[in-house]
Amino acid sequence: MSEEKEMSFLDHLEELRWHVVRSLTAIMVFMFIAFFAAPWIFDNIIFAPAKPNFPSFHILCQLGDYFGIDGLCVKQIPFNIQSRYMTGQFTMLFTAAFVIGLIIAFPYVIWELWRFIRPGLYNKERKVSRGAVAAISFLFLSGVLFGYYVMCPMSIWFFATYSISPVIQNEFDITSYVGTVVGLVIGSGLLFQLPVVVYFLTQIGILTPKFMRSYRKHAIVVILIIGAFVTPSPDAISLMVVSVPLYILYEGSIFVSAYVLRKRKKEEEAEFQAEQNKV
Repeated sequence: MSEEKEMSFLDHLEELRWHVVRSLTAIMVFMFIAFFAAPWIFDNIIFAPAKPNFPSFHILCQLGDYFGIDGLCVKQIPFNIQSRYMTGQFTMLFTAAFVIGLIIAFPYVIWELWRFIRPGLYNKERKVSRGAVAAISFLFLSGVLFGYYVMCPMSIWFFATYSISPVIQNEFDITSYVGTVVGLVIGSGLLFQLPVVVYFLTQIGILTPKFMRSYRKHAIVVILIIGAFVTPSPDAISLMVVSVPLYILYEGSIFVSAYVLRKRKKEEEAEFQAEQNKV
């Protein structure tokens, strides 16, 4: 355990309060910057995945031309966005600004959380969790980029073009649109934390690479279902664009679990050998 001065329960609460205050302050700073840049942010970030000239659609079109597959070029996304509630636009402005503030400040927020947890860890626990802040931040931001550049444009295209009858016109509310974008971006950021979760679950002996390999087929089916649901057309190229990164993430998690298990076995063997030498 840490050799730092013992703290009472109230002292821990006070310490936690200041970590939370500093984290919220960082989020609020970026939130207010985003708030005042709202017109540019909505035109160039929030609504960008709903435009045919979005980089992801451009890349898909190039892939379609290269492989000779029709249907990958998105020429229009037929839907309108409305605000049906009096406070709809104002509420979504705050929502978008807060999410942008959270994404930008996320590494600092995780660092503050780590500063609170670290003193209560044993030296061995500190050692195995070294680099956790960098890994969590990197994976989260990678997931955010994947959600924004892959999941968002694919999902928006699918829902905008899906129709059960030509009589129905797609006119989405601003709260629904922003909620979908935020959910996909933040959800992807959290999904990309899988290697970190696997790392710690393997450390405490709950998860093993053998277990993950035995359920690999189930994972592939789930990944393909997700890919088929959000891709703009039922072809192998667009399906791979979504599914391959998710599958790589799963395989990477198996590698992480195997690495942790090998490292733990080596440490146990070294400790056993040291005990034998003492005898």
